[in-house]
Amino acid sequence: MATQQTFASAAIPLSASDHKATISASRPKSPWILDRWRDLLFFVGTPVLLIPLFAIIQARWSAQDIYLFVAAFGAMGHHLPGMIRAYGDRALFARFRTRFIVAPIVLVAVSVWASLYNIQAIQLLALVWGIWHGMMQTYGFGRIYDAKASARAPARARADLALCFAWFLAAVLLSPMRMRTLLDVYYESGGLVIPAAAMGALRAAVVLGLGLVTIVFLWRQWADWQGGRGASPVKMVLLATSIAFWWYCNNGVQNILVGIALFEVFHDVQYLSIVWIYNRTRVERDESIRGFMRFVFRRSGSLIGVYVGLVLAYGSIAFLQSSAVVEWIRHGLIGVVTASALLHFYYDGFIWKVRETQTRSMLGIDGAGVSVPTRRGLPGWVGHSLRWAALAIPFGLFCAAQLVGRAVPPLERFAKVAEVVPQDAQAQLNYGKALHEAGRVEDAIPRYESAIRLKPALAEAEFFLGLAESDLGEQERSIAHYERALSLDPKNAKAECNVAGILVTKHMYDEARRRYEHSLQLDPTLFLAHKELGDLLCHAGEFDAAIGHYNEALRLRPNFPEAKDNLAFAHSLAGH
Repeated sequence: MATQQTFASAAIPLSASDHKATISASRPKSPWILDRWRDLLFFVGTPVLLIPLFAIIQARWSAQDIYLFVAAFGAMGHHLPGMIRAYGDRALFARFRTRFIVAPIVLVAVSVWASLYNIQAIQLLALVWGIWHGMMQTYGFGRIYDAKASARAPARARADLALCFAWFLAAVLLSPMRMRTLLDVYYESGGLVIPAAAMGALRAAVVLGLGLVTIVFLWRQWADWQGGRGASPVKMVLLATSIAFWWYCNNGVQNILVGIALFEVFHDVQYLSIVWIYNRTRVERDESIRGFMRFVFRRSGSLIGVYVGLVLAYGSIAFLQSSAVVEWIRHGLIGVVTASALLHFYYDGFIWKVRETQTRSMLGIDGAGVSVPTRRGLPGWVGHSLRWAALAIPFGLFCAAQLVGRAVPPLERFAKVAEVVPQDAQAQLNYGKALHEAGRVEDAIPRYESAIRLKPALAEAEFFLGLAESDLGEQERSIAHYERALSLDPKNAKAECNVAGILVTKHMYDEARRRYEHSLQLDPTLFLAHKELGDLLCHAGEFDAAIGHYNEALRLRPNFPEAKDNLAFAHSLAGH
């Protein structure tokens, strides 16, 4: 993943046009990128504001709704500013012309192909690269603040990178929720089974490494401070808030979707702000920049609204994929969304570099703060190709494993995940559902009960436990679990429908009818409720009303033989 090093990678010699574009201006030395309050708001202290804000939002919207909104308007939307610079900065485009032309063609084609054939390896790649990308942004901001403080020691950069890597990796490996999602995608992609003992050993090694890296890092800060070479205090606060927030988002939230959305907003605010500052300064200093880039990034308060509006508009593409009816259009949009993320990760690895003279100038960093190593060894294109090979070879192996049917079967996959993260309620629930689907209802019940013990507010576990009890003929127990599911999630139309079905068997027709009708108020697309309510209305002699519900059930699910047969029967009884 060395290709993605946001604001922090090794230097590439500047072209002549870049040198012309860079104006050396002497500015008062400041430890801030903007100023104290704006840096705290946009770069350093943002988590302090986001946690209470999300607590208020969660009271109104579900975790799924929050995640979908952030994933579209935040995660995808914030890709746009980097794209504007990549294709709007003529000097940059001329310098990396081959990359900017070939990469989007290849990645869009691969992503659309992966969507058409349900290749999960592309999602695994995006997931892992996204974690690396978030870590490297934190590291990159640390390098900016250290460069502003004229921190010269190259070893300090290595210590910062080791600290970020250790803490970000440990937060993921020690998070039952995050590990469950990673393992699910890994196994769906065709990955080999990882024994629980091996995963336990890996966790222990990571914890040990984390301790050692942290001790070395703190010792180095102490030694530097004693020698009068102290790191930027702003950087130290940034590392503390960013790493603590990453841990909170992975281990301190009740729902991992909320955690992902939380850190994504933090990441987006940092990125959108720094890119706005960079591009606006570049436009002000370089008269050769014209066209759309100059229009958007020239100094004007109203254009900040245009900037944000463009970001939101670009992010709306992610919403279109869920509403697309035509299959090839839907797969095309999914491919574009995935490719946009991969291009964002890739471009950020080389278009923003603190060691670049131009980047330092635009961010107000004097050259003394960063050492620029001389290029030696293999040509640049060889190293670049090797980094791509490090991504392409594993990706190809995963694709081959899935295509030839070597992926782990669902039941075994869920069993292995539940074994590795026994303290994750959703992992136990998923294993129980797989057992249930395989006909092993009695084996599924302990898994559902385990999920409820781990997370009493997990309405889905109560629902499936009610379904299992119903399958075993335990109607009273089943109703009790469905009612608990409804108390936790009052909008659970399926639970309401299933309770109505049990009430029919108890000849409680009026109550059953009320609950069927309520389930359809909650979810008018519940075709089974339409069919069952039609049966109940037929029994009551209300044939025309029953026919309406049978027709709606068939509209929602044309291949529904019971609804077809009962519709014909209702027509005959109605004298049609």
